[in-house]
Formats: sequence, structure tokens, C-alpha cells
Amino acid sequence: MPRSKDYHDYLIRSLKDPARAREYLNAALEDSDARVFLVALRNVAEAHGGIAKVAGGTKLNRDRLVRMLSGKGDPGLRSLGAVLSSLGFRLAIQSRDAA
Repeated sequence: MPRSKDYHDYLIRSLKDPARAREYLNAALEDSDARVFLVALRNVAEAHGGIAKVAGGTKLNRDRLVRMLSGKGDPGLRSLGAVLSSLGFRLAIQSRDAA
């Protein structure tokens, strides 16, 4: 009997593709619970070299970044923008009609 694939490993591999990561983050933003987006952002960070690498691309220390992306964090707009920027993304606003 073939072994099943570990979903987390599969997810992390798939999020290495910037287009998939973008869609994944956008889907997480659709959830009314902000923690869903923070966990999704942590998964994308893991896929793109890990928290330490992402922290190196921001002015945040690693421990603060781990807390921020824990699902219990409450990042400020500047911190969130720095993390997204280090992953190659940016914040954008669009009308609901455009979705």
C-alpha cells in the first residue's frame, strides 16, 4: 500500500511557486479570522527559506517574527509590509467588484 504524502510538506513545496503563494495568501485574507492569514504567511515564509531568512530581509528580529506569525500575533502594518516585501509581495487594495 503506498504511503500518503504529508500535507504540510506538500503545501510548503507548492508555496515555493510565487503565483501559488500569492493565491494562497489571497485566499487566507478571505477568512474572517485574521489568524488564518498569519498562519498562511508563516507557511509562505517557511517555503521561501524559513523565518530566519525572512527576518534577515526585514528589520524584525527572528523571535518577534515567530511571535507575529504564530496565529496569535498582532502585527502592525509596517511589520506586515516588511514581511510581505521580503517574500516578494506587497499590500494592495482593490474594490470588491474587481474580485
